[in-house]
Amino acid sequence: MPKIKCRESRALSWALALPTCFALASPAFSEASVAAAPRSFDVSGRVNVLTTHGVGAQIYECKPLPAGGNAWSFREPVASLIADGQTIGRHFAGPTWELSQGGSVRAKQVAALPGATAADIPLLKLEVTEHHGDGPLSAATLVIRLNTIGGLLSGPCESAAELRPVSYSADYLFLR
Repeated sequence: MPKIKCRESRALSWALALPTCFALASPAFSEASVAAAPRSFDVSGRVNVLTTHGVGAQIYECKPLPAGGNAWSFREPVASLIADGQTIGRHFAGPTWELSQGGSVRAKQVAALPGATAADIPLLKLEVTEHHGDGPLSAATLVIRLNTIGGLLSGPCESAAELRPVSYSADYLFLR
């Protein structure tokens, strides 16, 4: 299994600065394709317009429960999008994917399957709901998240409003 290394900025709060993360030896990325999507996601006949590798953090917030106590709640992703060894964009709340060269999409989840281990965020099928600008993403109608590593938070949260990042990586397929 590939390892993920992260180094957070000490000059700014991690919530204000994207952790500098990189994945080592990620063979899964080179294998990401429409054929790799789970059969239940039903992407047959779809064309891949862009494949990227996302590396960053899933951010969780400790929230009070109505019955008392606290629990972790997913807040947002913060990730760099990488293709051919270059950072080409970012992934953030919405969920939104934005390319450096212009263009972005926002999507909503329509299906999910568990990740490979209990520590991995789910595989997702997302339907594009908004397009902004031109570029490769302007043709995308679906986003598929595959090959997830890490990203799930477990354990107690003791202080309401506490934020905690959990390193993750995943492949994103943008399909039409």
